[in-house]
Amino acid sequence: MSDIKQVYIHNTLTNIKELFEPLSPPFVGLYVCGPTVYGDGHLGHARPAITFDLVFRYLKHLGYNVRYVRNITDVGHLENDADQGEDKIGKKARLEQLEPMEVVQYYTDRYHEDMDLLNVKRPSIEPRASGHIIEQIEMVKEILKSGFAYESNGSVYFDVVKYNKNNHYGKLSGRVIDDMIANTRELDGQDEKRSSVDFALWKKASPGHIMRWPSPWSDGFPGWHLECSAMSAKYLGDVFDIHGGGMDLMFPHHECEIAQSNAARGKDAVKYWMHNNMITINGQKMGKSLGNFITLREFFSGNHVSLVKAYSPMTIRFFILQAHYRSTLDFSNEALQAAEKGLKRLLQAYNTLNGLKPSKSSSVNINGIAENCYQALSDDFNSSIAIAHLFDAVRIINSVYDRKDTLTSIDLESLKNTFHTFITDIFGLAVEANVSSVKSDELLNGVMRLLLKIRQHVKNQKDYSTSDKIRDELAALNIKVKDSKEGSTWELD
Repeated sequence: MSDIKQVYIHNTLTNIKELFEPLSPPFVGLYVCGPTVYGDGHLGHARPAITFDLVFRYLKHLGYNVRYVRNITDVGHLENDADQGEDKIGKKARLEQLEPMEVVQYYTDRYHEDMDLLNVKRPSIEPRASGHIIEQIEMVKEILKSGFAYESNGSVYFDVVKYNKNNHYGKLSGRVIDDMIANTRELDGQDEKRSSVDFALWKKASPGHIMRWPSPWSDGFPGWHLECSAMSAKYLGDVFDIHGGGMDLMFPHHECEIAQSNAARGKDAVKYWMHNNMITINGQKMGKSLGNFITLREFFSGNHVSLVKAYSPMTIRFFILQAHYRSTLDFSNEALQAAEKGLKRLLQAYNTLNGLKPSKSSSVNINGIAENCYQALSDDFNSSIAIAHLFDAVRIINSVYDRKDTLTSIDLESLKNTFHTFITDIFGLAVEANVSSVKSDELLNGVMRLLLKIRQHVKNQKDYSTSDKIRDELAALNIKVKDSKEGSTWELD
């Protein structure tokens, strides 16, 4: 693996950028927290999906054998982080008079459909929490045996105060346990806990609770935090390379994961922690709990009061990739329209590139473009800078098309390889996941090739009025025809 480019990752745990050194190269274990499936996915769900799709694609491109595990939460995620309230899926099932697994299947299918449209690759393994109850019960037993958990009225809680005596609970988020205790409100049911900061490993189900399983302690269900610790260990081992998720999961979810895994196995489970930042609306986090979210389907259709138009899945993907994953990304129609124009320029240049004729010599140097893109992505997956380097190439391509510069066949082929590698393979931008859209594009391309061939024929016959009429009629349809000595090309205006 000596030819693999060195990759640096900003490790949330250490808050520094570290050289990525897998535990067992060329194998890489990647675990990412997936959705809780009780409603349609929104832009906030798209960001981690696209962020870690980029990580998955890039590491695979570099030659690593990546096992990517992204879970589906279908049980245990209660309405607040203090182990209180209804199960989110159980509540949805009760309100709609459905079986909980009907809700799960329906929204899982819709999540997959949205991700396919965004050209997000499916993970290697996509485990469900409800399918791993046995593993979670066994992990609770291990934590009880280690002395860092206790049973109370049929529920089992993690003893954070005891764990913190020799470990730092809060080391990922930088929190201090005394401050947490001082700032925690007392809620109904907290009397089961020794401390307000303790969290549930197993909850005894109330009589009306739909989702429940037998356990040594009670008929109940696992705590939300437990599933990721149990499933990551099952599929990636007790210690693995990268754990990712949104910054909103850093506390308490990921903090609890660290404590659970350490208590059960005697060691930290994750070498590198990665967190993408939030998508905001007017500076406020977008999320279902705040009621300010826009679903992906609403973006694709334009059917939302905050949207002035529909935005394609590739525009959404490009909008997210244009920002570095650790930076805040603020939604606005203006920002999405700018992304739409940028993506159009990039893909049009890619299309133009494939039709350029080589010259005997190159008047511009393109040698550093691919290397610059690699350096940007190897520096904590900085897609923003990598895309900026691709736009350096766009300017060269347009200059060559306008006959201001020249490129040899070798340089043209190099640029084609660079664009295919980064735009299509790594950024996943050149291929629309919507099959009907792809077929429509292919049909349009075929029709335009035929029209331009007919137009060239009438021009050769000196029938310039018909030639101009074809051009003008196409312009009325917002299709711009460009004539040059090399022939005619077209683009959507």
